[in-house]
This record gives sequence, C-alpha cells and structure tokens, in this order.
Amino acid sequence: MKRSTLSDLSAKTGYSVTTISRVLNGKADQFRISEKSQQVIMRAVKELDYRPNIAARSLRVSTTHTIGLLVPCIENPFFAAIASIVIREAYKYTYPVMVIDTRDNPAEEQLALDTFLSRNVDGIIMVPCGDDSARIEEINDEKPVVLIDRYYENSPLPYVCTDNFRGAYEATRLLTDAGHNGIMCIRGVPGSITSQRRVDGYLAALADAGFVDNAFICGNNFSKENGYMETRIALNSGKEFSAIFALSSTNMLGAIEALREQGKQVPEDVSLISFDDNIYLNYLNPPVTCVAQPVEQIGMEAVKMLMNRILNNGEPVSNLYLPPRLIPRASVRGQRCQERESGA
Repeated sequence: MKRSTLSDLSAKTGYSVTTISRVLNGKADQFRISEKSQQVIMRAVKELDYRPNIAARSLRVSTTHTIGLLVPCIENPFFAAIASIVIREAYKYTYPVMVIDTRDNPAEEQLALDTFLSRNVDGIIMVPCGDDSARIEEINDEKPVVLIDRYYENSPLPYVCTDNFRGAYEATRLLTDAGHNGIMCIRGVPGSITSQRRVDGYLAALADAGFVDNAFICGNNFSKENGYMETRIALNSGKEFSAIFALSSTNMLGAIEALREQGKQVPEDVSLISFDDNIYLNYLNPPVTCVAQPVEQIGMEAVKMLMNRILNNGEPVSNLYLPPRLIPRASVRGQRCQERESGA
C-alpha cells in the first residue's frame, strides 16, 4: 500500500502543506492555526494513516543540522558543479546536504519539498522549475530558502544568479563583431527566467548591431538532444546562418554532433559559442568559445546566505547578480577580442 504524504493530507483537507507541517510539528499556536483546523488535519492523519518520518518527528522542536538542495538535472555539468560546491561549503559548517534531482518537473519539485519538510531540514537551496512561487514563499516564512540560477520576478525570495542578460549580450556581440549576421540561438526551457534573460541579451545585441530582423530562436530545454534536433532541423530546412549560440553546454554538445553528421566544420562552416564553461570545452577540436558562469562564487554565496539566516537570523541579500566571463577560444571564425569579465 502506498504510504500517505503531506500532499495527500493537503488534498484531503484543503490546507497547505506548510500549515499541515506546522500542526504536526507542534507549532499551531505559534502560527495561530485554529483549533478547528487542527482537528480537521489530525482527523485526516488518522484516516490516511499518515506516518511522518521518525527522525523528523523526534526533532520537531530542534534542528537537524541538515540542509536540502534541489537541482533540475544532476546530469547537467553546471548543476553537478553547483551541487559539489554547495556540499563542500555546507560541510564547513558541519551541515550535511540532502540532494534531490527534480528532473525539471514541477510535480516532482513539490514532492521533494514535502520530503525536506518531513525531514525537518534547517534550510533549502534550490533551482526552482515551476512558475508559481507561492508555496516556496510560504516555506520561506518558516525556514530559510535561497534560490540559485533561477528566480521569480516580483517575489521576496532571495537568490544568487549570473547576470545572464550581460553574458548573452557579450557573446552575441562577439559574433556580430566577427562578421556574423545570421546567428541561430538554441535556447533552454522557454519559461525559465535564465533562458528568457539570455534570449533578451541575444536580441539586444542583434538590435544594437542592426540585425534584429535576422533573429533565429529555437529549442525548448537545456539538453544535448534539444541542441542536436534543433541543429539538424535548421540544417535540413535550408535556413541561412553562419553561427550558433547555444544557451547551455549541453545544447552545444548536441549542436556539434549534428554539425559533424552533416559534414560541417567549426568554425570554417559554422562558428559556435556556448553559454556555460566546462573543462572539456578546452579539449574539444576546436576548443569552444564560451560564457563562463561564476559557479564557484554562486555556490559559496548561496551557502553563506543560507547559513547566515539559519545561524544568525540574518537578513538575506535578495538579488545577488554575479558577472559572467567571456572566454574566446577557436570556435568563432574571425573573433577579435580578449578574455574579459562581461560588463567590464
């Protein structure tokens, strides 16, 4: 028989998971939850035979010295690197990290948050994948949450991210300065603020160069398969372009595979830039020009921000943007620039 979850209790009672968690953790009076609401929730607990995690139950009024980390795809080198840094930095505070891969699925993200609440983690660092911040904001009222990479506009949730607009602008401008006016942009998840800001930067650079009418945007996720399929479709359609700006290193790998299958050479036939850096980019033939995110600093700042709130009840910085770095390599024909910090 399937074990009941906090989400099941929420569906049955109509109360939020946060409210139910407060009742089960003995905090109903603190948050002024009525006696009637408590009775409804406890009756549902009995009817559904809900059994909270034993460890969490024993620690209701104390801390677990554990933090939760949600990432949308641990296979993506960027998120794998972020996870590694967060784990390392949290260890300095003697806090272990529970990592859950949501597979960029909002429903799985909700289940992961249920898991963190049932285990009573002291705080959460997460890359959100849904488009509704309401529940995360509720959780943030009870325990600290810090967003990384992605964030919600007009939300009080604190975040640490790269200046994606500036990075994409500089990358696209490098291509236009090198003589390219047909630049294919392979984006990630369309609803992701990360993808949106990178597309905005791409379009702004084209507009400044006088090529905005040549904008060519395609793709719908940050994956190798997406980069491969969109490049194959573009090559077979006869669409004219001389450069590709892949908005992630995984999209870039798929684009390279499709180009090679069609006998296209980089950069002789098609120039290529990747958003995101990784050690392997410098060992490809040719090495790939990229926009490097400050992964180390993102992870360090996120943990520092979270631990300040956990240990000191400190106020978070709500919008920490970190500058990316443009790294020219050999994959862009005719590029004329030196490595630099974007916006410098």
